[in-house]
Amino acid sequence: MASFMPEVETGFDREVVVIEDQSIIMPDGCRLSARIWMPKDAEQAPVPVILEHLPYRKRDGTIVRDSLTHPWMAGQGYACVRVDMRGNGDSEGLMVDEYTPQELQDACDVIAWATAQPWCSGTAGMMGISWGGFNGLQVAALRPPALKAIITICSTVDRFADDIHFKGGCLLGENFGWAANMLSYSSRPPDPMLVGERWREIWLERLENMPFLAQEWISRQTRDAYWKHGSVCEDYSAIEAAVLSIGGWHDGYRNTISHLVENIEAPVKGIVGPWIHKYPHYAGPEPRIGFLQEAKRWWGRWLKGVDNGAGELPAYRTWLMDSIAPERWFDARPGRWIAETEWPSPAVKTTHLTLGDGSLGEASMSEPEVVSSPVDCGAEAGEFFPFAYGPEFPGEQTPDDLKSACFDGFALEAPLDIVGAPKLRLRLSADKPMAQLAVRLCDLRPDGTSAMITMGVLNLTHRNSSETPELLTPGETFETIVTLDQIAYRIPAGHRLRIAVSTSYWPFIWPSPERATVLLEAGRLELPVRTRLADEDECSFEKPVGAEPWQHENLRPSQSVRSSETDPETGVVKTVIFNDAGENRDLAHGLISGSTTHETWSIHPDDPQSATAHIRWEQTGGRDDWRTHTVAEMEMRCDRNWFYLIGTLSATENDAQVFERKWSERIARRFI
Repeated sequence: MASFMPEVETGFDREVVVIEDQSIIMPDGCRLSARIWMPKDAEQAPVPVILEHLPYRKRDGTIVRDSLTHPWMAGQGYACVRVDMRGNGDSEGLMVDEYTPQELQDACDVIAWATAQPWCSGTAGMMGISWGGFNGLQVAALRPPALKAIITICSTVDRFADDIHFKGGCLLGENFGWAANMLSYSSRPPDPMLVGERWREIWLERLENMPFLAQEWISRQTRDAYWKHGSVCEDYSAIEAAVLSIGGWHDGYRNTISHLVENIEAPVKGIVGPWIHKYPHYAGPEPRIGFLQEAKRWWGRWLKGVDNGAGELPAYRTWLMDSIAPERWFDARPGRWIAETEWPSPAVKTTHLTLGDGSLGEASMSEPEVVSSPVDCGAEAGEFFPFAYGPEFPGEQTPDDLKSACFDGFALEAPLDIVGAPKLRLRLSADKPMAQLAVRLCDLRPDGTSAMITMGVLNLTHRNSSETPELLTPGETFETIVTLDQIAYRIPAGHRLRIAVSTSYWPFIWPSPERATVLLEAGRLELPVRTRLADEDECSFEKPVGAEPWQHENLRPSQSVRSSETDPETGVVKTVIFNDAGENRDLAHGLISGSTTHETWSIHPDDPQSATAHIRWEQTGGRDDWRTHTVAEMEMRCDRNWFYLIGTLSATENDAQVFERKWSERIARRFI
């Protein structure tokens, strides 16, 4: 794997000082712990504040990216405030769920506290990736007076339709995976070096009140008020702060950038690269960009009032990816930067292609196409959001294509640039009251490989509404639309397009209770095609830079392994994933941190009710004379009417068990 660390820059305009543990007391008395980087002379020459508000432990969890980013930005004349949310890291209190009103109010209160300090000029921004990108948007919608701009990376505008929980009304496998992740992640203790003698009291209180979020998230199977809370698409006009939205084509949150640029009335710009779920100055695949310089320009315009051209940048800048043979990982993705001054772009027109008898073009089907996929179809999907610089990308699609109904186009005579979200309009019927579709747009390459371009899924009971789903009437024909994810992809001359339709997509989505047969009677692909071919870059970025990287000792190297196996006796198919983040010691304060994950996703190709997921997360921490170890283990299985969840959380200190808790829950299936 290539190195994705940015070039180190030192010698900033202003000398930087660091406050390792700043107490910020909330109105209810809860102490939040913040780490702050700021110019040494900020009290003499006050600066804007940039807040990053996360549950991910500033002391050891995000320290790699914090070290690269915040000192650099502080050296440009900003105070970077990195806060551990209540119930996490070195902060007091309890966290009961994601994006709660309390979490968002805490962020508003931190902004109010920071902008009242003598070192602050009175204006604030929020920045974050994933969780921090989410709550940045949500806090912006609350309009705290000092918040003038945000940078939101790998986030969503719709917590039900386009988050880690559900997609197209289908239950994502990663919903369960993320719940296991958070049960493990929030189970670690604060650092006694910072919080003092109360560290164990805070830790045990945290463990005893740890929410079993899998039950909460899986039980809410329709788009109700729970999911609407924090979904800024409910009222885009609530956001008045300037918004820079960034994402990656190899990330699960690739649609947000287009939604924000299209719908927000406040100043807004979007950038999409070929990246995974990382900040773009150290993300893979290449090319990376000078994210910190882009951020500096954004903050300068909206927090300092500098006329630097940030408001006149193209509305939408994206990496148009070239075709490449599919691999589970690659270090670089060839292509070029394209730029649109407005979005949606008048340069993008819709091309219509009809589903025929195995064809994709002008001819219609002469008879219905029968689709009834084995329920292990989907093994080549890849991860919802690749994160580990490992084997997490979609694989060669032929094994899944063989389990799908495929419609192939003719070899292209000229290159075709797909920029936007393809849609597939279908007329169909199903033989069961519940069924789902997965639609993949693939690139059939002359070398014989099938490479995924983009995909979409739809729970057919949600065909009209995710708020009020309706069971299907078996045998009744209806029309629906499957919207695929946004993409920017060049199909070269000589390649062909393929639409692959399946009735299952495991383990990406949880299967319907029964194996369904769908009759496709007619279909039309609406393909967004950019009429202006780009032969060279239409925009450019500065080189990726950062501050001095984290100084640490590696105690155990990281690794990521993914395999598939079929039991020759039972026919059960297993996907096995092992991720080891390694273990490291911080050279400044000595704190040790490490984690490992074991996942097993198993299913029998003929039995959707055999679906089972098992995840074990382990976290290690402490110092040489004080070690902690937490284990979060969860299993999910189902039958026709219920989901079953089993969970265990245990914690040890110096090999002595200090906590254990077990959960066993049954959740009714409703339209899933």
